[in-house]
Amino acid sequence: MTADTAARHPVRLGLMVGALGVVFGDIGTSPIYTMATLFNPSDPHPVPLNTSNVYGVVSLVFWSVIMVVSVTYVSLAMRADNDGEGGIMALITLLQQKISRRGKRTAVWLSALGIFGAALFLGDSMITPAMSMLSAVEGLKIVDPSLHDLVIPITTVIAIILFLAQKRGTEAVGRLFGPIMIIWFVAIGALGVSGITDEPAILRALSPTYALGFVFHHFGTAFFSLAAVVLAFTGAEALYADMGHFGRRSISRSWTFLVLPALTLSYFGQAALILKNPADVSGPFFLLAPGWARVGLVVLATVATVIASQSVISGAFSVASQAAQLGYLPRLRIAHTSERTIGQIYVPWINWLLMISVLGLIFAFRSSARLTYAYGMAVTATITISTVLFLYVARQRWRIPLPWILVGGVVLLTGDLLFLAANLTKITHGAWLPLLIGLIAFTIMTTWRRGRDIVTENREHLEGPLRNFVDDLGADKRVRTVPGTAIFLNRSSTTVPLALRANVEHNHVRHEHLAVVAIRTEPIPRIRPEDRIVVDSLGGGTDGIIQVTARFGYIETPNVPAALALLDADQTEGRIDLDTCTYFLSKIELTPGPKPTMPKWQKRLFIATSHITSAAAPYFQLPQDRTVIMGSNVEV
Repeated sequence: MTADTAARHPVRLGLMVGALGVVFGDIGTSPIYTMATLFNPSDPHPVPLNTSNVYGVVSLVFWSVIMVVSVTYVSLAMRADNDGEGGIMALITLLQQKISRRGKRTAVWLSALGIFGAALFLGDSMITPAMSMLSAVEGLKIVDPSLHDLVIPITTVIAIILFLAQKRGTEAVGRLFGPIMIIWFVAIGALGVSGITDEPAILRALSPTYALGFVFHHFGTAFFSLAAVVLAFTGAEALYADMGHFGRRSISRSWTFLVLPALTLSYFGQAALILKNPADVSGPFFLLAPGWARVGLVVLATVATVIASQSVISGAFSVASQAAQLGYLPRLRIAHTSERTIGQIYVPWINWLLMISVLGLIFAFRSSARLTYAYGMAVTATITISTVLFLYVARQRWRIPLPWILVGGVVLLTGDLLFLAANLTKITHGAWLPLLIGLIAFTIMTTWRRGRDIVTENREHLEGPLRNFVDDLGADKRVRTVPGTAIFLNRSSTTVPLALRANVEHNHVRHEHLAVVAIRTEPIPRIRPEDRIVVDSLGGGTDGIIQVTARFGYIETPNVPAALALLDADQTEGRIDLDTCTYFLSKIELTPGPKPTMPKWQKRLFIATSHITSAAAPYFQLPQDRTVIMGSNVEV
């Protein structure tokens, strides 16, 4: 983390509490289902229930969490930030900076791998709410087996309410998330202590020798168990992705001083309970609580999993928004749900897609146990990809010697690849689902990026050079100058907006003050106000025509009027009246062309995807009553 970022995120109690509510919801609810899944007798490769295996499994869970979360993410990956922002999209932008500077083919391929990781995260955003909420509501079966038939209806109602509430934003309810999660972690830690008290010898499994002994003496059993062990660190990517909101130190301290101890106590308490009474293996998390407290624990667990779901849904909104800004998805309609908190956004199209997907998963799988294999696949693949990208960025950014990178890569990736391989053995049992979702999302994202590049090339050919057009405009006696200011938006800063060309060629008029505005999204999160605007007089100096480049970070929503308000009269060859000016947009109608630029199916996919593009005027925050849209056809 840079010095500026550290100053922006001093370690405050409020930030630590906020991080507990937003960052740790997913990983914090993992104890609900992890131990039960590991010893699930219906698993295709179950772990035999005996004392030695219980010690080995809980030790393997603990040290896996230490290696993946504490080492890979907290100690290493979170040091690779893009102006304070973390997550797989931040790694992708860091790679793209290397592409633009050096043109390395390796960086291009790794960026594609990163986009696949982002696509897998979108799949994880569908699986997590279904999985976590089902696991919590299933606690009703522990309280009273006769309530079994209520699990699906209750989970469905909770899911629908959750997605319907998204448009209201999470700022108000977010204030409750941190305190609730503090209660949650204290509760599961206390329950873990009660279990450990009955079997204190279980603490010997804190030694890594038990995990290593389990792996080397029972490799086959241990290998297949990794598909369930991964459930203990689901949500690890959230620690990295939310670094920009809370800061590395706040997240790492919350993890070290509360979350990790609470999770450790819960897992070891459940292991002690299983040793004492093997029949409790079906639901050790809820059975740790005394009978009178189980209903309350189910309610608290349900609330905690709703928080976990909210966190991953918000993450999906952010990833989709950033992907759109970087050119991997169409322009999406985005609503900012907080005037004070950066990053709290609502993306309607993504919200309804997630809701339909989550409800479909609930009805298709009908239990959390059946979803665990799909869940683990998404997590392990994303973590493996993040590790690969981090190692490359560490080599390029910090100039760490190659031998150290290779040693670190072997240590980190050996574990990641073992987890990935174990989950690949569950392909026929549901692990295919996140891979399919990720492949579909990856195909859409890469097709859109490729199609967008083709359209931009064809469009720029139709538009022609801007400087030549301005020179010809001054010499054309047929063109009359009319009072007022016209703002023409364009993708490129060097070509003529199609709307401007059409206005001159058909109406033979130009405005007294004319600005061609190009919107550029930079591979950094935010742009400082003093760096927002770049002005080019286009050589005239007195003709009232200028070219303006408005720069925005990839997590910012472009506000063109606010950006233009930063201009002064010395830059604009006269005063631009933003209160009365007219904005002109070029609307592109896509048609499949005869050139073999893409396979026909990709052309159809690209054109179909373009239909979800949001209207440009509200996206760029232009006044609707002063915006003129002119259409043109461009071939793909």
